[in-house]
Amino acid sequence: MLKVTFLGTGTSQGVPVIACKCDICLSNNPKDSRLRSSILIQSDNTTIVIDTGPDFRYQMLRAKVEQLDAIVYTHGHKDHVAGLDDVRAYNFFMGKPMQIFANEETQEVLRREFEYVFNNRSYPGIPQIDLNTINGQDSFTIGDITITPIKVMHYKMEVLGFRINDFTYITDANYIAENELEKIKGSSTLVLNALRLEKHISHFTLEEAIAIAQQIAPENTYFTHISHQLGLHDAISEQLPVNISLAYDGLTLHL
Repeated sequence: MLKVTFLGTGTSQGVPVIACKCDICLSNNPKDSRLRSSILIQSDNTTIVIDTGPDFRYQMLRAKVEQLDAIVYTHGHKDHVAGLDDVRAYNFFMGKPMQIFANEETQEVLRREFEYVFNNRSYPGIPQIDLNTINGQDSFTIGDITITPIKVMHYKMEVLGFRINDFTYITDANYIAENELEKIKGSSTLVLNALRLEKHISHFTLEEAIAIAQQIAPENTYFTHISHQLGLHDAISEQLPVNISLAYDGLTLHL
């Protein structure tokens, strides 16, 4: 059995957006407050996080994650990697390096953004990590969790989605090739990005995400990476087809 927790369901700016006074950003509904997108996946023996955005430290505290076996990255944009430094706490309490899984492009970003981690000048207290390469083709295993990468396009940037058993997680996409869609088919639970109502250069709109979900036809679909431009959680939820829902921070799935 897998337990999946949505640590964050917001886009790069989060919701509320700094200085914004729109109805969504001023909402008192906790479901309209969204940290940067990330999920926690727990099996009987293994705990992993997909993406460490700027809110990673708070997300780990809020979810009370005391043990973390690995971090898997979708891509190298700042809202998905910025929190890497905070693995230091796990290094200290678990007494070992953090296992990091990323493709070569994302590894280049990590080496550039966190140069002090990778240079040869050892300094007490810096993050200790082991890099593992995802080639985008082959499945890989972390503990008792086997993960199949799915290549999607984020405008001109290749981003990785992931399938674990019958659960598929895709964020930051606006195009999925037919051969990659085949890897998703048969999923019972699909998580997909749905940024806003209006067309966007690198993200699915709500309408586009619904079309993908209906094409795949999983038992349940949850939308994530949501901006304040989508609308109020409750209002949008009322408009969605059966078995399609907006995810929200703290939502937990037992699969």
